[in-house]
Amino acid sequence: MRFAVLGTGIVGRTLAGKLSSLGHEVVIGTRDPAATLARQELDAAGNPPIAGWLAEHPAVRLVPYAEAGAFAEAYVNATSGSGSVPALEAVGAANLAGRIVIDVANPLDFSQGFPPSLNPVNTDSLAETIQRAFPEARLVKALNTMSAHLMVNPSALPGPHSVFVSGDDADAKKTVTDLLVSIGWLAEEVYDLGDVTSARGSEMLLPIWLRLYGSLGHADFNFHIQQAPARQL
Repeated sequence: MRFAVLGTGIVGRTLAGKLSSLGHEVVIGTRDPAATLARQELDAAGNPPIAGWLAEHPAVRLVPYAEAGAFAEAYVNATSGSGSVPALEAVGAANLAGRIVIDVANPLDFSQGFPPSLNPVNTDSLAETIQRAFPEARLVKALNTMSAHLMVNPSALPGPHSVFVSGDDADAKKTVTDLLVSIGWLAEEVYDLGDVTSARGSEMLLPIWLRLYGSLGHADFNFHIQQAPARQL
């Protein structure tokens, strides 16, 4: 499958590299490739410039958003939450129509410092915002409740742990679930939360995730749903 990953940060790079290693054709979309490649400083999270990463992943190309839109059969939104709709607008609504958009972003609001809050929250979500803006896109929220490393390497943690999907299109969720299994997730640990409004729940896990990160001092953890055994009637 041809994927366009939107966003050049650590999440976008990690997912692009994994998809490419699985045999998919992958591009990374950005607003201005020349400006992106010219950056020499570390990003806000301390990650090195993308130019070195691209040199190590020659099968992955960096292209403008519009070119990514024309190329892809499916999209991964790994932009910052505030940049998601503008990036997808640059990709083009016509290109998104009928295509799966895997939204791994979160609506983090750093206006009051760290830790960030969420905006929107409670009665809305980033996933719903994107789906309203692009009603013909087949949006699936997934992978937004863990670090980038665990998104593509679930076996890095011992024992079972969980990933959630939300969206209105059942077939799109099935396709994304199959993709998650191909990455290494256990099928029984992929939880379908329901329609796109259920993404409010997975996005609202971020405040507790951030507090755990601060308490533990690392991001090598994830959530696991432990169910009680079925009761005998």
